[in-house]
Amino acid sequence: MSDFIKDGLARNFVAGQWVEGENGDVIAVSDPGDDSHVADCAKAGDAQLGAALDAAQASFERGDLADMKPQARAVLMHRIADEIRNIADEGAEILCRESGKAISAAHDEFEEAAQYFEYYGGVADKIEGKSIPLGPDYVDYTSYEPYGVSAQIVPWNFPVSIAGRSLAPALAAGNSVIVKSPELDPIGLAMLGLALERAEVPTGAVSILNGVGPDIGAKLVQSSQVNQIVFTGSVPTGQSILRAAAGPVTPCLMELGGKSAAVVFEDADLDVLMSSLQSGIFYNAGQVCSAMARVLVHRSIYDQAVERASELANGLRVGHGLTEPEHTPVISAKQLTSIEEITSAARQDGARIVAGGARLDRAGCFMAPTILADVNPSSRIAQDEIFGPVTCFTPFDTEAEAIAMANGTEFGLVAGVFTRDLARAHRMARKLRAGQVFVNEWFAGGISTPFGGVGKSGFGREKGLEALYNYVRTKNVAISLKG
Repeated sequence: MSDFIKDGLARNFVAGQWVEGENGDVIAVSDPGDDSHVADCAKAGDAQLGAALDAAQASFERGDLADMKPQARAVLMHRIADEIRNIADEGAEILCRESGKAISAAHDEFEEAAQYFEYYGGVADKIEGKSIPLGPDYVDYTSYEPYGVSAQIVPWNFPVSIAGRSLAPALAAGNSVIVKSPELDPIGLAMLGLALERAEVPTGAVSILNGVGPDIGAKLVQSSQVNQIVFTGSVPTGQSILRAAAGPVTPCLMELGGKSAAVVFEDADLDVLMSSLQSGIFYNAGQVCSAMARVLVHRSIYDQAVERASELANGLRVGHGLTEPEHTPVISAKQLTSIEEITSAARQDGARIVAGGARLDRAGCFMAPTILADVNPSSRIAQDEIFGPVTCFTPFDTEAEAIAMANGTEFGLVAGVFTRDLARAHRMARKLRAGQVFVNEWFAGGISTPFGGVGKSGFGREKGLEALYNYVRTKNVAISLKG
């Protein structure tokens, strides 16, 4: 496997080479499904960061990607997609073990990453400017130019696919990229370096660093050699990055999570709702920024919906990701403790636990699939992101009341509407404060649909054609023809 793993140590991909960490430091990676040791990963330090920054800047200044013919850049993107698929089977098993997710979900991440490269490879030669009419004595046009060095900090919940989501449009636009992997599950993402190496990406155009956020991540975003910052993660970390970026005025793209609500009307199909609930809050153990964290149900069907949800949660098959279960562990013991504590506190705020509510008595980091009923919309558990397999049911009586509750948090990532009334669906979509609204299917959409939030869910958009323009700057050229 190239030099990616040497003597049992997964290494950093820096300037086209596989390198160890500083002073031999490593990150020990554990399997949250059974608490076993997966592998060690070389921990990047100042030397590796400096080498990655210098190589990225040099690659951009040489024009390795920016000056490459757009058609050739498109061919390169498709070649990367092919190489990602070639490592998908081996990579999925590693990702499954280090993240805890089901093996099929891990494989889907590599496939999705490949699809991002195919999608943006298809538009790499279509980044077109405009001609602006100023009269017969002028020629005026716009062009799109890459930022330069894009620093991308990737979260642990979907490390491979989210890396592909940002890396692909950045490269398609001609930027150089440094990816900082999540310390909890860095190895699957680091394997993308293999695909890049085999696809013959220009030396220095991409580096992948394994390190901890307060160290390598903080230094990366503070570097004067960075021209853009892309971050997906928590609000506090995002705010810290924004403060660091304020000094040099580095442009940022932020996706910071959510507390998304589904609004379920009296005419909703409860079978459809339960299908969406299973994927919306129990997929990846609820560790999804756009999870169905709140379910607001019309009072006329509220009791029935809560009962159906309880039956669903209690019936899920639990197990290690390699066994392809319906419910998997959360990422770490720390995350499990946090989820359990906020769930327990919800009972004191008046919530009724109708399913789950505590960790499961088994090896690994398993939180029971949890349904809370009669949740006060202003309580902590209805306001704070839990990032676990816990959802909150609350009844409503009127459409206006439902809108107020759905919009009643600091977040605004996604929202959902379940109704057979098309007019009401459109009306709700206009009034819900969210970057994306699902109607009758949670997670509807795909790579081609723009994704991002408002409020504390962040700003900017990933995915779709719209995302491509987050990775370029517009330049206007005005030419006088007089004389």
